[in-house]
Formats: sequence, structure tokens, C-alpha cells
Amino acid sequence: MIQRIQTLYLLFASAISGGLIFVFDLWDSVKKNVFAIDLLYSNVLSLKVIPVLFIISAILAFVAIFLFNNRKLQFVIGRLAILINLILLGLLIYVSLTLPGEIIISEKGIGMFIPIIAVLLIVLANKAIKKDEDLVKSADRLR
Repeated sequence: MIQRIQTLYLLFASAISGGLIFVFDLWDSVKKNVFAIDLLYSNVLSLKVIPVLFIISAILAFVAIFLFNNRKLQFVIGRLAILINLILLGLLIYVSLTLPGEIIISEKGIGMFIPIIAVLLIVLANKAIKKDEDLVKSADRLR
């Protein structure tokens, strides 16, 4: 059952959350581009949480791939990953709105949209998981 479409969705969500944080910057600073992994060395706690949430989201999506035998748990872990990505998105919006304007940050990077893409992919995976669960339940009714 690992060859199902939800596996691809979860794999892409995991790759986006865990891999693209090293490629795309969150915002451009006067000094340099700020990537999510660079925020681990920040002095502010809310900035340190951002890369941790990205990694947790990637791990949850990856673990959900291998829970194909227990579709209910796979669905719940997908919802948890969605919740973490929404918290991450809210934190990124909060940080981008509270940081001072053009003096420190000149423009927002495309990395701010990574949680939105991950949420979309996990929602599609959960939809496919639900479809499989409904198919199994309908087959059990026929017996």
C-alpha cells in the first residue's frame, strides 16, 4: 500500500518542509538572506521555534507514509502536521509583521509560503486516506 497517491503527497510535503528551508530564504536582511536554519542561532525564542517546527512537520509527514496499515492513525498524524504547519504559518506572519520595516528587512522571501504548500499537500493526502478508508468500510459491508 506504499505505492498509493497519498504516499507521494506526504513525501512531497516532507521534502518541502524539510528540504526547501535550506534553499529558499524567509526574508532578506540588510546583511544577508535569512534562511530558516539560520534562525537557530538567533537570540529570540520565537525565531528559534521556526526551524524546529519545520523539521517536526517534515518528520511527521515522513512517518505518516509508513503508517499505511493504520489509516486512522495516519489520518490523525496528517491532521497534526497540518496543525503544526498552520502554527508555523501564523508565527511567520507574526514575525514578519512585528519586525521593523525597511531598515532591517527589505523584502519577504518565498520561504514564507512553504507551510501553505505543505498544508495543501497534506490535505490532499488526508483526502486520499479518507477515500481509502471509505472503500475498505464499503467492502466490509458487503461481506
